[in-house]
This record gives sequence, C-alpha cells and structure tokens, in this order.
Amino acid sequence: MITFDSVSVRYAEDVPPVLAGVDLTVPEGELCLLVGPSGAGKSTLLNAVSGLVPHFTGGVLGGRVTVAGRDTATHPPRELADVVGTVGQDPLAHFVTDTVEDELAYGMESLGVPADVMRRRVEETLDLLGLAELRDRALATLSGGQRQRVAIGSVLTTHPRVLVLDEPTSALDPGAAEEVLAVLQRLVHDLGTTVLMAEHRLERVVQYADRVVLLPGAGAAPVAGDPAEVLARSPVRPPVVRLAEVAGWSPVPLSVRDARRRAAGLRARLAGRRAAPTRAPGPGGPPLAELRGLRVSRGGNEVLRGVGLTVAPGEAVALMGRNGAGKSTLLGTLMGLHAPGAGTVRLAPESAGERPVVPHRTAPRALLRHVGLVPQDARDLLFAESVAQECAAADVDAGAPPGRCRALVDRLLPEVAGEAHPRDLSEGQRLALALAVILAAAPPLLLLDEPTRGLDYAAKERLVAILRELTSAGHGVLLATHDVELAAELVDRVVVLADGEVVAEGPADRVVTGSPAFAPQVAKVLAPEPWLTVAQVRSALADADDAGDDDGGQVPA
Repeated sequence: MITFDSVSVRYAEDVPPVLAGVDLTVPEGELCLLVGPSGAGKSTLLNAVSGLVPHFTGGVLGGRVTVAGRDTATHPPRELADVVGTVGQDPLAHFVTDTVEDELAYGMESLGVPADVMRRRVEETLDLLGLAELRDRALATLSGGQRQRVAIGSVLTTHPRVLVLDEPTSALDPGAAEEVLAVLQRLVHDLGTTVLMAEHRLERVVQYADRVVLLPGAGAAPVAGDPAEVLARSPVRPPVVRLAEVAGWSPVPLSVRDARRRAAGLRARLAGRRAAPTRAPGPGGPPLAELRGLRVSRGGNEVLRGVGLTVAPGEAVALMGRNGAGKSTLLGTLMGLHAPGAGTVRLAPESAGERPVVPHRTAPRALLRHVGLVPQDARDLLFAESVAQECAAADVDAGAPPGRCRALVDRLLPEVAGEAHPRDLSEGQRLALALAVILAAAPPLLLLDEPTRGLDYAAKERLVAILRELTSAGHGVLLATHDVELAAELVDRVVVLADGEVVAEGPADRVVTGSPAFAPQVAKVLAPEPWLTVAQVRSALADADDAGDDDGGQVPA
C-alpha cells in the first residue's frame, strides 16, 4: 500500500538530509508505528506519504514514494485525498470550518459524497469518538484534546484507505486515547485500513502495532521489524520495556497484561521494600498561589465550579482529568486570561509587606514577575526568525544574563542549531524552545499546559531534571497533563478535575495508583504495591544486591 524506494529529503543544500536511504513497505491492513527521538524525521516521513513533502513544505525529495500505486511526487495532496487521510500534530492547522459538525462533513463535501451518506458517516463518527455532545460547539471553544478528536474524526468520515497520524493521542486523556486507538484497531482489522502513525507516548500504542519502524536520528536509515525486537534496542522505549530490562525478562513484554504475568518473581524481590520518593521535598513556605471557591465561565458555560487549590514553594502539582475538565482554563485564570465569576485567585497571597496579586487586575509585565505560562500551542510564544534570536529576546525580556535561555535550549534540545527557524522545528522541539523562553525568567510559579506533548523520553527526562532543580530552589510548578508517566516521575500532589470540580486530591502515589485511568505502567504491573517508576525499582534492586539480598537470583522469564 505504501512504498518508499531509496527516499531522501533535504530542505537546503548546506544542511544534512532529514531522511536518507529510506526503503520501506507498509502492506495493506497493517498498523505501522513510527518511533524515534524528536527531530529524527518522523513528521517528514509522514508528510512524504500525504504529498505535503515536497509540494507544500518545500525541499528536495529524492527516490520514490507511492501510495496505492500513485507517485506522491507527481500527485499533489488534492489528488491523494480520496486515498490518504492525514492528521498532523496541530489540530488548529487542520480546521477549515467553525463548528464540529461542519468540520466532520467538510472533507466529504470536497469529495462529492452524497448528502445521505454524509449524514450517516457524521453520526457514526460522532458516536465513535464521543463527540455527540459537542456537535454544535464552535471549534475555538474546544479544549486541545477535544480538537484532536475532531481532527481525527474529520479524516475518518472520508473512509480513506490509508491513515497518516502524527501524535494522535498526545493531547488526549487516557480514556479518550483508548477510544481513538480502539477505533483505529477496528479500521485495521475490520476494514483493512492501513495506518501509519508516529507517537512518542509508546506506552499507549505499542501493543497495538503490527510493526515498528525506528528512525534512530536525522538522516539515519530506518530499522523496521517486530515491535518487541526493535524496541529492545531502541533509544526510545516505554516504561514496561525498561522495566523488562531491569528485571531481566526476555523476550520483552509490550503490554501491562504480559508484564504482570511475568512479574511474580520481581514482586517477591521487592517485597518488604519501600519505594524511594521520586524527588526530595521542596523548601515549603507561604503559598505562591491560592484559589478559593473559584468559578469561571467561558462562552456561556461554567467551566470551573468552586475550585480550591494552593501551590507552595518547592512543590510540583499535576492537574489531571478528562479533556474539557477545565485544566487549561484554571491555568489561564492564574495568568489573568479569565476573570473569575466568583471566588478568589491570589498570587503570593502572604508576601511580606505586599498586597496579594490578583491576576486579571494586574498588568502583564508586572504579572510575569510572579508567574509564567507555557501554553499547549508553543507558537503563541515564538515570534523571531531563529532559535538564537528567540533566546536573545527572552534573556532581554526576563532581565537574565545573556546566554541563559540558550543554555536551557542546549539542555532540552542539544541537537538544534541556533540558526534554525522555529517553524522548521518539530512540535516537540518548538515546545521545548517555548519552555526555555519562559524558564529564562525563572518565575516563582511556573504553569505548564501539556508540557511533554511531542517530546521523546530522553527530552522528557531532561525536562524533569530542570523542573526538579527549580522546585529545589523554591519555585512552584503547576502542570496540566495527560501524561501519567510524567506525573509519576515529577509531582508531589495530583489534583483531578471532572466537569470543572475537584474530585480527587492527594499525594501522587496514592491518587495515581488508586485510579485505573491515571496509573503509570509500573504501578499497573506491580500493583498492589505503590511503585511508580522504573528508577524506583532499579534503585530498590540495587540496594538489595548491595545488602547481599539474594532471594532467588534471576527473575524467571
């Protein structure tokens, strides 16, 4: 169905190729998962299938890419639209109408699908993706995860033979992600649809893949094969695969179910041991932010209802909950973007000798001395023509020493050159650049909205290290995330929102292990004991070995 024959892509003569020597065949009715570090060329490879490379992105395409027998070099995207459905990393760039139902119908209108068929397919897709209650909503009022589901639905209604998906679950809560993946499984197994998907959150998708294609780095030849075999030697691996390495399991399990079946010996080795804290506690002190009885309405709908929350110095707090629960609205309210309908929002409410800061009544420049927000769409913060210019401007705006922002970029994105244009970066790289821009100011309270979207595991580890340094120095971190693995690695406390209300709050180990939706992979494998991360397990086993604890040697496979 999809064939790459000696394919290369180069965007400029004086820079190395993004793709080189790609020979690959994806047969009909296969779910093929594309993995690799950020910037390895995954989005470029996907765009070559849809014809966006080279017709819209520019650059030079070498070799030949064919989809259902059509050469993408001679068939622009409009001539592939009846065969290939594409959803990129940015849903907003995908939309052409104003409401959910109109967006689901637009692609079929362009292809001349009869009206009665259009109506039936719209209803089917609304039900498949849980969008029925949103059918009349304006796209501009949806949360990031809701927009992602609409973007996927607008492609599914055209019934393409090939689906090309770039980070399809990155903005979805765990439940919505499972629904989308179940739909993709149905399309593959029942209709023979070919799915080519890039995804960084491998813990969600790898067990569904028929084959994995690894791009080790920009310009490196891909490695394709059985998912377990490829991931066993991949630089990007989900927690369950890293746990298998620690436990000595072979072959490597890819799902929680398979890992649990083999974990009896590992649980025995860990019996009686306590999981070490994921990080040292912060210094504490008077809260950096305090919300009491907060109510916020948007577009005539009450989004937050009676929310109370505090963030102390040195504390990392995660906001979790399904898409549309009010997480982004809460962060926006702390930045003064939304005025409360009732209740109070205060920053530094007990600062010595100073009045509390009320965000929506404070000038933006003054507000930035107290709080900084990295939104879901990194482009909202990036305006310069190069990474170097963005960093220089960030240092000036923050009053920071020259080079501080660039040093942060080098830690998060060691592979990105200063002359690179932000728009040429991958979604994850742009997000990391936006993080560096805000981190340069080192605000006392840092707000992050889906901060790991598009980041590979190595980049996520570098981000966690930086955030731990900030909290150790007394900064507070409040992040809205669907990334349960990030919450397990970083935060002290989890607050779960549902329909604008706080429904659970407490220490991270208690809240996430008590929830099937929000538990990380290690917790699911080793339940009922409250282990959260591979690092905790590795440390405990190392301590046991140092103590001469030998309770059976190798864990049986």
